[in-house]
Amino acid sequence: MWRALALLVLSGLLNYIDRSNLSIGATDVQRDLHLSTYQLGILLSAFFWTYALSQLFYIAGWMVDRFNVCWVLFAGVALWSISTGASGLVGSLGALFTLRLLLGAGESVAYPSYSRILVNCLPEHHRGFSNAAIDAGTKLGPAAGALLGGVLIPRLGWRTFFIVLGVAGGLWALVWILWMPKSNRLKSGTRADLHFAPLLRQPALWWTAVGLFCSNYFWYFLITWLPPYLERERHFPKEKMAVFSALAYLAIAISSVASGWLSDRWIARGGSPTVVRKTFAGCGLGFSTVLVAVQVAGDANRAMALLLVASLAFGMYSSNVFAITQTLAGPSAAGRWTALQNGFGNLAGVAAPWFTGYVTERSGTFFLAFLAAAVAVTISLGAYVFGVRKIAPVGTI
Repeated sequence: MWRALALLVLSGLLNYIDRSNLSIGATDVQRDLHLSTYQLGILLSAFFWTYALSQLFYIAGWMVDRFNVCWVLFAGVALWSISTGASGLVGSLGALFTLRLLLGAGESVAYPSYSRILVNCLPEHHRGFSNAAIDAGTKLGPAAGALLGGVLIPRLGWRTFFIVLGVAGGLWALVWILWMPKSNRLKSGTRADLHFAPLLRQPALWWTAVGLFCSNYFWYFLITWLPPYLERERHFPKEKMAVFSALAYLAIAISSVASGWLSDRWIARGGSPTVVRKTFAGCGLGFSTVLVAVQVAGDANRAMALLLVASLAFGMYSSNVFAITQTLAGPSAAGRWTALQNGFGNLAGVAAPWFTGYVTERSGTFFLAFLAAAVAVTISLGAYVFGVRKIAPVGTI
């Protein structure tokens, strides 16, 4: 299982490189395709329409719980890798928009698949680290993408960057066929087990969905608009932008792994999952509000230090968010619960790029965009700490 977990971590890394690659090459794509800032914001949000709606409309969750989850994940990675590679070959806004929609459809099965695999293969006191490792992969993805893009784009162009990423995803899919876990619990479920309505009657589902939406707003603001912000408002050259964007994402990844490991150790020694998970989630979300100070800091070095503090704090939260979901849902409903929660939560991927593009173009500054992200994580704190009561299986669903 640990070899398969390593591949899941790598898939999370590729997942987030591919969904954030457009922001890394944003200024080059905008110039090449003659896009306005508003059009760029719409293009940055395209991925999230199919990504979120495929999960909200029960497509991704049903597939993950109904069929062999390992093959569903393979198909998703293959689709999103083809879409990424093909993006480097198109020459119009419409074509690139369509491929971003296909990218979102492919990636929609990823998190439901992760949840079903982990909850069926690992006990509670190993899920914090395992989820944190995958989460770290998703945070290292934008970091690696920023560094790789910072090297490739100035030399070979944004199109080569996209094609290289598409090939990398295809190679992962081939290795996954060899190393995927073979447990019978991961194979197809029965139609009788796939009820939908009981999930919707669980208050905890809606609190986790609201919490994820608001925390995702913060995260998607960072992965879609942090690179353009550093270039435009801080006047960083492409290489410097890539380094500081990567450092912010790397800080979240390091914090996530450390926090996941600590939370598992706490639970293994008798700590209540409710106390442990809420402590990490609440503290992490609370201190993430430091992000708003990044915009108002006049000195660039001070601003970057504050960005790293906010990123480290966010990693404390993100290490435990899907461990909370898996405990609440249990093995039989983890895929569907995760899909519904993640579908709603990832509508933030539509809202954050769009709202940021809108207010930045109208105001000429990123202040309101940073403020919105800080408000969002404050609401998320309330949802997880006060909305979700006890972190324990909710019953038969």
